[in-house]
Amino acid sequence: MSFIDEFQADLEALPNILQKRYALMRDLDKSLQEIVRQNEQRCEQEIEDIKRGVRAENIRFSDEALDEQKHGIRIADEKVALAIQTYDLVDSHIQQLDQYLKMSDDELRRERENAATASPVPSPNSTTKFGRSNESGRGGLSYGEMVACDNPNCKIEWFHFGCVGLKEQPRGKWYCPDCAALKNRRKGRSR
Repeated sequence: MSFIDEFQADLEALPNILQKRYALMRDLDKSLQEIVRQNEQRCEQEIEDIKRGVRAENIRFSDEALDEQKHGIRIADEKVALAIQTYDLVDSHIQQLDQYLKMSDDELRRERENAATASPVPSPNSTTKFGRSNESGRGGLSYGEMVACDNPNCKIEWFHFGCVGLKEQPRGKWYCPDCAALKNRRKGRSR
């Protein structure tokens, strides 16, 4: 199974896992709220008893009230631990996705480099100045009609018709925009 297949399988299970964990957190929260409510009532009752003198000899909360508070703290701690686990689970999926994207980027970069080194580069000494390339790029795409610049020192040499604004084969000598501008500047200096 490839990395992406494993990741996809894990990712498909993630919503159900999250749903169960959030449901558990809601249940814990409801339990905690009920314990807090009961404890508040117990403490209020005990305060009233103390005020009325029913429990004047021992002015402290009952063991039951303290036990409820401790139980509430345990539930709150459990809720926090579950939230941290859930966060870590989502974070691990994000890290896996980042890893997959990096691997994909690296693979695409290698494919582009391989395609660039494998692509035929037309020679300026070629007898054919233009024409449709019979080489196919990735996906069977044609490079299209190309024209060579007649400047033997042209840095680029070959151009797609569309890239230089040509719709048909130029007649006579043709210079790319950079070489044409350079040629015109030289003509201007020699006058």
